[in-house]
Amino acid sequence: MLTNPCIICDQPKPYGIMICSEFICDDCEAEMVKTDVLDAKYPFFIHRMNKIWYKMNA
Repeated sequence: MLTNPCIICDQPKPYGIMICSEFICDDCEAEMVKTDVLDAKYPFFIHRMNKIWYKMNA
């Protein structure tokens, strides 16, 4: 089974979504969706997601 490294947790996982050729595992996607904008983890997710936009604009 093919695994991809998640851009959020850096762990190789077999299932998730691709956004602009970057992989986000199912676990991280589920956690991001339920995270409130006032939660302490929210800025962490934003920072990790910025990898997508940096590559697009490179």
